[in-house]
Amino acid sequence: MTQDPFAWLHEESGRRERAGLVRTLRPRPAEADLLDLAGNDYLGLSRHPEITGAAARAARCWGAGATGSRLVTGSTELHAELERELAVFTGFEAALVLSSGYAANLAVMTALSARGSLIVSDAANHASIVDGCRLSRAETVIAPHADLDAVRGTLAAHPGRRALAVTDSVFSVDGDAAPLPRLAEICRRAGAALVVDDAHGFGVLGDGGRGALSAAGLAGAPGTVAMLTLSKSLGSQGGAVLGPAPVIDHLVNAARTFIFDTGLAPAAAGAALAALRLLGREPERAARVRTVAATLHTLLTSRGLTAVRPDAAVVSVRAPSPEAAVRWAADCRSQGLAVGCFRPPSVPDGVSRLRLTARADVTDRQARWAVATVVRTAPPGAFTGALSGAAPVS
Repeated sequence: MTQDPFAWLHEESGRRERAGLVRTLRPRPAEADLLDLAGNDYLGLSRHPEITGAAARAARCWGAGATGSRLVTGSTELHAELERELAVFTGFEAALVLSSGYAANLAVMTALSARGSLIVSDAANHASIVDGCRLSRAETVIAPHADLDAVRGTLAAHPGRRALAVTDSVFSVDGDAAPLPRLAEICRRAGAALVVDDAHGFGVLGDGGRGALSAAGLAGAPGTVAMLTLSKSLGSQGGAVLGPAPVIDHLVNAARTFIFDTGLAPAAAGAALAALRLLGREPERAARVRTVAATLHTLLTSRGLTAVRPDAAVVSVRAPSPEAAVRWAADCRSQGLAVGCFRPPSVPDGVSRLRLTARADVTDRQARWAVATVVRTAPPGAFTGALSGAAPVS
């Protein structure tokens, strides 16, 4: 009898179930009676009629798909227009659009480093950066989260070596921001490149949402490269790399996730371009996201919950255990509120959390209701104690 080559999956599935770590897909309907603080639609543009209209027009004009890789048939005039306007808006010399932010991070990490080079990566960086480091074949040193001394010491220990330091601008789990100005100075002194994933900063931080590097005075700085997504603040899909023109040219010629991947669908490119232009006309949307995040944090902590002060749009609320976090998120959802749930192994520090993501289109009344729902459904052990018996927020 032929042995089942996938028999090991049954044991693996059982191990996940016993640990309470089973992930499931939950398709959402087109319209749902939920306040969504789980997604990343920071500026509230994914359903904006101007953005969806631009997506439809692009699909009718250019077709449903890009039809090939960017180097074959997948580059349209629309892609080039989006790249030019992204570069101008963010203050970088050039931009390159890829099919996802994940692909953008893999492109940068693998094309700008190689066997024999050095990468210093923050311990809290996104999984796409982690995978990019692994695929790069470079020596990768994991620095403790936001530990500038560790970055400085590692780079100093390898003088003259081709090196880069990579960090998220805003970390997706806790919502704290990297100390970019000081990190940039460390890289400058060591002759290392600074690579920043601005997925959670673009559209939220900086003048009119130009991003964390703009806010830090590093937009277009020598030796600096940024990645961002088109799927968060711009409400579309895709990713982009921003940097000096020679870097972008090198990616076109050397980045496998660009060369061998089908180009971004025209509808996504058209939507992203329309959203970028709308943000340029309505820069107050970026400030509104930060206001909503600060309001959520203030209300949550005033009720006795432990929440990390947000540097951008992400508000992280500590849960007493992985099981409690899962139940808490499910109870919020049953009350009409969608929130994120992070637990091991997705969080390497072992601390389970709910994650609320602020949006520019959330009203003050909705923010108060969301906090009241989180407080009402909170499990035992979630409160710091002093305010656990306080009346709900109304």
